[in-house]
Amino acid sequence: MMGSLGSVRTTMFDLPRKLAAKADPDLIAEDEKHFAAIAESLERSTRELDARLEAARRAPAGRGRQAVDRDEEVRRLASRLRLLRRYGADLCLGRMVAGDGAEPVYIGRRGLTDDNGNRLLLDWRSPAAEPFFGATHANPMGLVFRRRYRWSDGRITDYWDEVFDADGFAGHAAALDDQSAFLASLGGARTARMRDVLGTIQADQDAIIRAGSRGALVVDGGPGTGKTVVALHRTAYLLYSDPRLGNRRGGVLFVGPHEPYLAYVSDVLPSLGEDDVQTCTLRDLVPEGADARPEAAPVAELKASARMVDAVEAAVRFYEEPPATATIDGVGVTTGDWAAAFEAVEPGTPHNESREQIWAELVAILADRHDLSETELRRSRDLRAALNRAWPLLEAPDLIADLWSVPAYLRRCAPWLGADQIRALQRAEPAAWTVADLPLLDAARRRLGDTGFSARQRRQEADAAAGRQQMDRVVDDLIASAVHDDGEGLMTMLVQQDLRDNLADGLVAPPAEGPERFAGPYAHIVVDEAQELTDAEWRMLLQRCPSRSFTIVGDRAQAARRRFTESWQERLARVGLGRVELAALTINYRTPQEVMDEAAPVIRAVLPDANVPVSIRRGGAPVVHGKVVDLEKVLREHREGVACVIGDPAFGARDRVRSLTPELVKGLEFDLVVLIDPQRFDPVDRYVAMTRATQRLVVLTS
Repeated sequence: MMGSLGSVRTTMFDLPRKLAAKADPDLIAEDEKHFAAIAESLERSTRELDARLEAARRAPAGRGRQAVDRDEEVRRLASRLRLLRRYGADLCLGRMVAGDGAEPVYIGRRGLTDDNGNRLLLDWRSPAAEPFFGATHANPMGLVFRRRYRWSDGRITDYWDEVFDADGFAGHAAALDDQSAFLASLGGARTARMRDVLGTIQADQDAIIRAGSRGALVVDGGPGTGKTVVALHRTAYLLYSDPRLGNRRGGVLFVGPHEPYLAYVSDVLPSLGEDDVQTCTLRDLVPEGADARPEAAPVAELKASARMVDAVEAAVRFYEEPPATATIDGVGVTTGDWAAAFEAVEPGTPHNESREQIWAELVAILADRHDLSETELRRSRDLRAALNRAWPLLEAPDLIADLWSVPAYLRRCAPWLGADQIRALQRAEPAAWTVADLPLLDAARRRLGDTGFSARQRRQEADAAAGRQQMDRVVDDLIASAVHDDGEGLMTMLVQQDLRDNLADGLVAPPAEGPERFAGPYAHIVVDEAQELTDAEWRMLLQRCPSRSFTIVGDRAQAARRRFTESWQERLARVGLGRVELAALTINYRTPQEVMDEAAPVIRAVLPDANVPVSIRRGGAPVVHGKVVDLEKVLREHREGVACVIGDPAFGARDRVRSLTPELVKGLEFDLVVLIDPQRFDPVDRYVAMTRATQRLVVLTS
């Protein structure tokens, strides 16, 4: 790799003998010169970044916003330095030439300039780079020429040219194999991590990557169309192009279907220079998700409804009803007093975080009506105890467990449920959490808030007051010690209260993070395999994205938990997303035609209008059918890449061979897929499992 910049090679090309014609100096000399300039600039940039990072780390951390800014600068510099050290000249993806004798423009993972400010690499996300990905022969977008490089260990092992203007054909015949080289790269062996495909993004994918972020964009595509590629690269693109999505404005959350998927794609965003994107599964959104188990379909379906999320609101409201009139510590407190205090809560304040507002209002009401001292009322333990009973602190797990163990409570909170449904939802271990419980736990936790909020708020207010007193003393000492005005009006400024308050803010640490890392809110959320989400699960995400800015990636045909017979627009309108645009991917770049010929009838039998993509390549190997006793023989014959055995829980994973269920292969791809007794699978699971193969599919039956 070119990452060690101390010894710059004389050539970046390492073309195999069969591509000797491409090594013609007339074809690559210009590139060689440019790569040398890139290497020199990278060496300089790395030295400068090293120095800036070291200075930032040595700088005083400060407090408050100063500390946050310093930490963000350290992260930013470290991220860019990691990217430069990870890549060398292979930051460069290719080059393009527009008409009218324009100079070549080299496209990179990041922008780069030389010492004189001349552009060496144009960031791939820049609007000016769009033709490199989007140009086609039908719409060249002003290009006359495009070249893409294929890198391996920091050297170019192949490249391919496209000429969009017939007059520019001369001299490029040796490299005009763009489609064959691209198709060959698609059939290359897989590894445990998703391959770097930035340099081969196609026009249909790039158009979606660069679409705007306002509202919800649905990317519908069948197997192998590059939905995940689009989702990940669109995440990086939006962070670059849309200032509304910066981390200080909420940032971006990327939601995947399961942990094997997140592990598979974990290297993609860092390779694009984006280290701060939070990635998770739906299970990660609540503490109980890690151990949650599946639930029987009839009960899970009841909980999947958005109405059950509404039942959580009713469950909390049960504890927010004003108590009866009573005399407390000699003071008469009426139901109206309680109601007035409860109504003083600011809209949107969580239940547990409302106590202090209610307490302050109740004390004020009683002091005014009975002509009492607020200080004395605040000291009344009986009155505080009455408040604790009237507006108790509640824990989300306790609230939801009560729904599954107290039929009368569930009936009150969800009156639309029938008697049989209420019985079905009751269980002996109410806190034995299931996946279907997670949206309800999440809704309860967000509605209730933190039980420790009031105590923490009092501590922060005390810290803030102490900080202001400390800064007042510092400022007063400065003013007292000044023998003359500094000529800049500093002493006058120090006298002003606003400046004193701003200085004091820096002495108080920002509030600690809440117990949930993924609480949000986020400026944009990207959801892959979104066809699986229930209405209740959509509520989890909508609560975290008030702007309703989403990238929703999925395939109706691959909805395994229930048939997806609606349109995307109908489905999303029901959960509260009204502004929805649809983009379709219809070209299958991954799955060989031989596999799709067998897989297509499986899905069309249950979903006739399924978006079955058209494969653009043949794998050269027919689908093989055999017996389970042949499994070891099939695996011994597998020479290159990663295989996956699907449907045999007893089979243990080994080197280059995974063992997964149909549910856990969604979003993944393997060189060889071996299906065990697929007739036992649901048709959707069978279709998903078959289309994971990039080279060979073997079907074994008992």
